[in-house]
Amino acid sequence: MFGPEGPTLRELAVQALSSVERGYDLLAPKFDRTPFRTPGSVLDAVAAALERTGPYDDGLDLCCGTGAGLDVLTRLCRGSVTGVDFSAGMLSVARARVPAAGPRVAWVRADARALPFTAAFDLVVSFGAFGHFLPRELPGLFTQVHSVLCPGGRFAFPVLAPPRPATPGYWMLLGFDAVMRVRNALWRPPFVMYYRAFRLGDVRRELERAGFRVALQPLPEFGRRRDGSPRARMVVARRPD
Repeated sequence: MFGPEGPTLRELAVQALSSVERGYDLLAPKFDRTPFRTPGSVLDAVAAALERTGPYDDGLDLCCGTGAGLDVLTRLCRGSVTGVDFSAGMLSVARARVPAAGPRVAWVRADARALPFTAAFDLVVSFGAFGHFLPRELPGLFTQVHSVLCPGGRFAFPVLAPPRPATPGYWMLLGFDAVMRVRNALWRPPFVMYYRAFRLGDVRRELERAGFRVALQPLPEFGRRRDGSPRARMVVARRPD
């Protein structure tokens, strides 16, 4: 992360003391060279899983950032692909990613909690964005996604199994969330980014309350843990016909 092409420690500190929107505007030029970008292995696994139910006509990448999900949607969609994000800086980088061939691509600056679309999409995907939403915001967010999907449309996103309490990863995420809570208690504007707030049981319940039918699909590329549970799943929330 602190290599010659990635952000410096100072740049990350400035981002962390900004709002979420301003922070990502600042980080955008170097975002794809940080560990925060969704790995290609995750994108490929989701695309492969969704190909079994595709193709789709029109797709939306929710909180698209620099456009990592574009590679997934251009593999799956025949009509159009739209990316939506509230960071102008991230969208500026995303616009440079548009392939010469394939479905039509558009980028829209908007808040995911107030999407400026009608029921126009067959598929909505999202990668690595849900830590920016507090648990109390999930009902409104999922209602927005439900409203922009056509009947029978799908909302899909990957979820990694949380680390076990005995592992270093567990304590690292716990420490990160604790630091962010202290930062937000002492500094304004807040920077909402919590790794442990997006819990699968709560997410499934809120999706169902928003009107979705929810299924969990293991992503076999990532194997299983010692207890036999998948290391990664894809949540597929379908809007009923």
